[in-house]
Amino acid sequence: MSARPPDQTVTLRTAFFSGLFLLAPLGITVWAFFKITGMVGGSFRPLFDTIIPSRFQDIPLVWEIAATLVVFALITLFGFVSHYFFGKYLLDLGERVILGIPGLNTVYSSVKQVVATFGSQNRNLFSQVVLVQYPRTGVWTLGFLTSKTQAEAQARAGQELWSVFVPTSPNPTSGFVLFFPPTEITILDMSVGDGMKMVISGGAVVPPWPALKSPGPGA
Repeated sequence: MSARPPDQTVTLRTAFFSGLFLLAPLGITVWAFFKITGMVGGSFRPLFDTIIPSRFQDIPLVWEIAATLVVFALITLFGFVSHYFFGKYLLDLGERVILGIPGLNTVYSSVKQVVATFGSQNRNLFSQVVLVQYPRTGVWTLGFLTSKTQAEAQARAGQELWSVFVPTSPNPTSGFVLFFPPTEITILDMSVGDGMKMVISGGAVVPPWPALKSPGPGA
């Protein structure tokens, strides 16, 4: 006995509605564009009487092209205005609402400071994650190497010193700028992003270190 063929009705129905849902937004957009073009064409036609030569004004295609250009310019202008004006307005409104909520405003302000301090621009200030002994010998803390430049501070100290920023935890927007000899700085393999996570989490988020993995057979 031959096997029953699959139900083609369900497959066709699913394919039809899938295609319909995909084409509906495009169709509505095209319909709205031509509708707006038709409405705008008549309103802006007097403006083009002095621009378009009289011998071309009797050609319908010319007016359709002119109306299309006007609609395209208006839509683009509206997009720019909505992006820069309405977007900024809604962002400022949301921020004012959050800052007005007790407790949440403190968390939001702290997070905003962290993002501003460790944003894509300021993150470049921290070249490497380092380990230094601070505030006393035998106590190790995480820091970020900020500069190897030798200037007045190094000259007056009489030795080569590197600049290290040691942040506070869990709010790394404050901290200490310390100067260490290169021999007292241990440069770590972890990325600056992983170092930030470790500081912000109070040491709870510990990035993995591949060197700790045991070597495989035959290594």
